[in-house]
This record gives sequence, structure tokens and C-alpha cells, in this order.
Amino acid sequence: MTTLFISDLHLDPQRPHIVDLYTELLAGEARRANALYILGDLFESWIGDDDDAALAARVAEATRALRDSGVPVWFMHGNRDFLLGADYAARAGMTVLADPSVIELGGERVLLMHGDTLCTDDVEYLKFRALVRDPRWQAQFLAKPLAERRAFAAQARGESRKHTSAAKPEIMDVNQEAVAAAMRAHGVHKLIHGHTHRPATHHFDLDGRLAERVVLGDWYEQDSVVRIDQAPPR
Repeated sequence: MTTLFISDLHLDPQRPHIVDLYTELLAGEARRANALYILGDLFESWIGDDDDAALAARVAEATRALRDSGVPVWFMHGNRDFLLGADYAARAGMTVLADPSVIELGGERVLLMHGDTLCTDDVEYLKFRALVRDPRWQAQFLAKPLAERRAFAAQARGESRKHTSAAKPEIMDVNQEAVAAAMRAHGVHKLIHGHTHRPATHHFDLDGRLAERVVLGDWYEQDSVVRIDQAPPR
């Protein structure tokens, strides 16, 4: 059986071909998978479960159809869709997964993360993250009219682009000490994450054992799926 991992799709009406690639994955290959894990940033932005945009409805319908076919769909919040709540997750047939979480894959414990908390050198981003993850801030934001929330999201995306273009490239990547600390804390030697948009598989020594970090790719220009095969139980 194959387990599929994706992240950083950043689904947006302005990139309809990416939305098509996602729905094609759900209607095709994913139907034969053991499970689908979405490790954050499914959407370019999320302003609340009461969003009446057509994109939200289409994605929920397609994702729910996969779950109804018998394939579990696990969703982890990213830095763009951290406001996605229980109502929408239920509509889409997704089970929300805490960040971080450990799963068993082929008899091995594997740590799953979105990846943004590993970028400890990006101090300004972590300050912003702490602000918007505060329950009081979220309650105040979600109480605003949809139009006001959409305007805020557009402004935040613009600020994010400015920050990304101005920051040193190494600041935007994970900190290796943070990676090692997270893996030690959860007793694992394999980590799968997204966020950095730098797809690769990294091998390194962790306390005398070979460790592996798998980085998922983004979907800005094309699809990107990591497939991990595991033998069915005998």
C-alpha cells in the first residue's frame, strides 16, 4: 500500500490549473492509496469556515469524496490556513492532525510537521506566528465581516512576499539544531515536513544513527507528491 504526502498547494482561484491537479489526484491515484496526508497550506489563505467562496466548496466536495471512497484524509494546519476549523474539516471529510504528530509507517515511527516552527532563524516570522495563533486574536479576527477579513488576508500575503524576497535565503530554511531537537523530543529518526518549498531528502547523523528528513514540494507551478510504499500486514 502507498501513503501519499502533500503540502503547500496554496490553492487559489488565480491558479485554477493547480486546483484541477489537486482534484485529479483525489479522483485518481489517491483512490488507491492507504491514506492521504496534507501537511499544511492547502489554501493560499483561509479567512474562516464561513467563507462562501466557490473554491472552498469545490475543495471540500472533492476531498470528502476521497474520504467517502474509503481513503482517510489527514490535515495539518500550515502558516496560511491555520484558521481552518472543525466545521470545514468535517465538510471536507478531513481529520485534523496536531503539529507535530508521530505516526507509524511501515513499522517505523515518523514525525510529521508543517515545518515553519523549524525555521527558528526567521525571528520576525515567529513573532507574527505567535500573534496570529493567539486564541484571542483569532476570535477577534473571525468576528470581523468577510470583506474585511479578505482585505487583511490580501495585505498579509503582500507582506509575506516582501519578507521572503528581502530575507537571506538561509533564514527561510529550517535550522538543523531545531530539526535534531524535534526528532530527539519525539524519539524518531525520520521527519516529513513542508513549508520551505525546497523538496529534497536529507540524510544526517543523529546521535549515532542515520536520520532522514523528507521535505515536500510546493504546488505553485506543478503538483508534488511524496509516495511511501509499505508492505501490507501478513
